Amino acid sequence: MTDALYRSAPLSAPERRRLTTSDGIDLDTALLRGGTDRTAAVVLANGFTGTWRSPGTRSIAERLLPIGDVMTFDFRGHRDSGGLCTVGNLEVHDLEAVCAHLRGLGYTSVASVGFSMGAAVAVRHAAMFGGVGAVVAVSGPSMWYYRGSRRMRLLHFGVEQAFGRWFLRVARRVRVIDTGWDPVPPDPAQAAPDLAAPLLVVHGDADSYFPIEHAERLYAAAPEPKDLWIEPGMGHAERAMTPERAERMALWLARRMGGRSGGEDGERGT
Repeated sequence: MTDALYRSAPLSAPERRRLTTSDGIDLDTALLRGGTDRTAAVVLANGFTGTWRSPGTRSIAERLLPIGDVMTFDFRGHRDSGGLCTVGNLEVHDLEAVCAHLRGLGYTSVASVGFSMGAAVAVRHAAMFGGVGAVVAVSGPSMWYYRGSRRMRLLHFGVEQAFGRWFLRVARRVRVIDTGWDPVPPDPAQAAPDLAAPLLVVHGDADSYFPIEHAERLYAAAPEPKDLWIEPGMGHAERAMTPERAERMALWLARRMGGRSGGEDGERGT
């Protein structure tokens, strides 16, 4: 297999689809196809306030197209999706609806790639529902209610205070629940031991939301096979995913989804 997976090619317009989750939430999704009669697909799960419409998400999707079609979507409470955002709790049902839809279309191998909140959702979803061939968690938390960074303190203000929720609704088109979790779901590190799919944890040493201890805790909790990339100079989530990083991630997915070990990538990024 070549180490140059990515090939520039004309892209078709995303195929817009409306899906309904098991708890009745309407989701806005877009499927990007890279060819005909493909059996592999990758789901991109954005971070909090993220959207499939963003150039960053589109760029990542393009780098993953050589290994499979890519489905992106907006979580509940985001933009044109229905419901209210629960900041990583009930969003597991959103990801399951997308994965189930892809399997219904005939894809026999589906992987999930999550960023920040989406990373937490991807790990918890794979542990709860299974059905994915590989999981990538980028810039994700390992625990709930983390307030150790300034950006996370601001995020908590945004979701816990009425003014913050108003700002998110008006400025970012994100509608957030105004109640706490009851019950509190297992955090990603608590869910990780139940994974039955290979896991790649990607984290930047310049992440301003979560320090690398989150990545190390999540990695330590997961069973083999697993890989950990600590990326020098990398910031947070989608915006920190350079084309080179996305292409390396595509290579890892190609090896894991194809049943190869992928161990030559090493445990830590360079």
